[in-house]
Amino acid sequence: MAKKQVKNKIPSKKYSKYKIEGDKLEKQPNCPRCGPGIFLAQHKNRKTCGTCGYTVFEEKKKD
Repeated sequence: MAKKQVKNKIPSKKYSKYKIEGDKLEKQPNCPRCGPGIFLAQHKNRKTCGTCGYTVFEEKKKD
């Protein structure tokens, strides 16, 4: 039998969700259902959790 081919997994990029400005640490919003460590994805008009499906819609700005 031949060996099973190993698939390369894409590592998570949680480091990209944090920004350090001077002495301040800024991070993207967490999911209120899943807790810290699970971030909300930024879309055009909403923020969504990929794990549980929690969604927050942005309000339209009136000029």
